[in-house]
Amino acid sequence: MQTISRRDLMGGAITAITIAGVAAAPAFAASEQQELVDRARITIDSLGQEPSYGDMRAFLARSHGCLVVPQLLKAGFIIGGSGGDGLLLGRSASNGSWSAPAFYTLAAGSVGLQVGAQSSEVVLVINNARGLEAILKNEMKLGADASVAVGPVGTGVEAATTTNFRADIYSYARSKGLFAGASLEGAGILSAESWNRAYYGKAVNPRDIVVNRLVDNAGANALKAALVRAARA
Repeated sequence: MQTISRRDLMGGAITAITIAGVAAAPAFAASEQQELVDRARITIDSLGQEPSYGDMRAFLARSHGCLVVPQLLKAGFIIGGSGGDGLLLGRSASNGSWSAPAFYTLAAGSVGLQVGAQSSEVVLVINNARGLEAILKNEMKLGADASVAVGPVGTGVEAATTTNFRADIYSYARSKGLFAGASLEGAGILSAESWNRAYYGKAVNPRDIVVNRLVDNAGANALKAALVRAARA
């Protein structure tokens, strides 16, 4: 698999977003990790209450984990890009509990007929071990290392009657703004090592956070509780 760096991953997305005039908020190292966790909790609570996301909740209830991106920014004119920070959490098959979050960056660039700007809340439901393992190996691309498809949207009928997941990862998004031609196919997902270190007070890799559960942070308890509620809704 081709090695990609965090700089390469974010470069195209940041350039396109800057051209479109989307301004990034100032980063405050002492609180930005917890702020992302809190915004992820709001996203899960909000989508968990919408009837149209019944299928997402049903898939969460038997998933291997999920990646929550509270704000994915897409922008571009001909050359487009998208980028956002997210959180990966693993789900225990035995008791349905959720791990502490590992911090990630999701970014993609694209070329084609496209115009506009958009801000989306994105939830990637990881349907099987292959999808989770692809992300944990780091430097993965959606569609190349794991299959990704737009998740079915409805009231739970599809998820209730489907015995096998059709893709490794289902993506769900709620968007504001207008953007034509955007897709998560080919988007890269890369671990944010410095953010994991800042949040847990020591260097720790995503596998030890999400699978081995060697660390925790009480600040993520509300997010984990929101995922439990959503999966039971």
